[in-house]
Amino acid sequence: MRAHLVILAFSCVLTGGAALASAAPPRVLFPQAALEPIGFDTLPGWEQDDHAGALVAFRRSCGRIHAKPDLVDPPRPVFTALRHVCAQAAHLPRKPSDAAARHFFEKEFRPFRIAAIDQPAGFLTGYYEPEVEGSLTRSAEFSIPLYRRPPDLILGPPPKDGPPVNKGPAYRRVDGKLVPYYDRPAIEDGALKDKGLEVAWIRDPADAFFAHIQGSLRVRLPDGHVLRLNYDGHNGQPYTPIGRLLIDRGLVPREKMSMDAIRAYIEAHPEEGRELMRQNKSYIFFRVAHELKGDDGAVGAQGLPLAAGRSIAVDKAIHVYGTPFFIAADLPTGEAGAIEPFGRLMIAQDTGSAIVGPARADIFFGAGKEAGAVAGRIQHPGAFAVLLPRALDPSRRHVPLPKPRPAVPATMSETP
Repeated sequence: MRAHLVILAFSCVLTGGAALASAAPPRVLFPQAALEPIGFDTLPGWEQDDHAGALVAFRRSCGRIHAKPDLVDPPRPVFTALRHVCAQAAHLPRKPSDAAARHFFEKEFRPFRIAAIDQPAGFLTGYYEPEVEGSLTRSAEFSIPLYRRPPDLILGPPPKDGPPVNKGPAYRRVDGKLVPYYDRPAIEDGALKDKGLEVAWIRDPADAFFAHIQGSLRVRLPDGHVLRLNYDGHNGQPYTPIGRLLIDRGLVPREKMSMDAIRAYIEAHPEEGRELMRQNKSYIFFRVAHELKGDDGAVGAQGLPLAAGRSIAVDKAIHVYGTPFFIAADLPTGEAGAIEPFGRLMIAQDTGSAIVGPARADIFFGAGKEAGAVAGRIQHPGAFAVLLPRALDPSRRHVPLPKPRPAVPATMSETP
């Protein structure tokens, strides 16, 4: 066990002077996680990173943190403390220098190495926003539909902040009774056909399948306009990773598994590939994201456009959106998948049903084929450092504090 290791089966305390809410029970900070206090000088690549770029992403999150409640009530201590830090970020220049941004993070936060108690290393994957050619009308070339959320889809209660999550049951009503919603094979066989639900048509069924996995899509229309589609619900059926099926069937070696390997198999074996994709019964629905402009990334679960190379998806049951993390790893981000050192300050702004644990993250790499090629190769261990506001003391118990109401300038209240 490392020196100074703190096993957090307890809570943390805010050292500010506000009165405690006596009726609230203690809140666990990071369930089943180990924290080790470290220095910024121990983070590989910290000095060379683009702190100003990370600050842009953090300030966007601050707008949501100020305007929205936490996902739980009473709010978690990290959420409350981040509101205080966001109030300090409001006093920075609109475009601070990198040195000023670095000073801000070092002044307002303390880094802690974080890992699951039973696993010393964290785990990283990647995701991206696909871009494909398509049309608003069906044709011989574009015959694969992408659907908007059906009106008969019944989901559980929506989360308090952000769009619906790709998790939990979904139903439709038949003869007054709730039954599970159509699975992928049923939808592909026409369960939603001719109901006016098609939001776009594309060429390749594999592109539609990967759009369902990524949760967003850019469709380039014949006139050059780009239609931005974002996640808007799911069918409640279980998600089956088809890469695991290819490994289990001995069709692709585990060490060579990637998104490119899955695509290559599907293209080389069309019939088997179709059967393989249908094994994943999960299916998602889209909305047109009119609010996204230019190079905005897909909208994450915090309700903000994601920043390529700065936004990560985390376990929202453990972490608070807007929390900064420094992630260090050796990743295949170089030319032709060459391994390179990766050390970057990133902001938690999204989540996913497969993102589970205190040291688990999905890195958003941007849009298009190049981003997809990199994202599809990422299945690697990594070292996680969570940056906690200095008002938090992970070694002591606490009860939640009243919500502060700091004044936040309009420049920080950016919404997608």
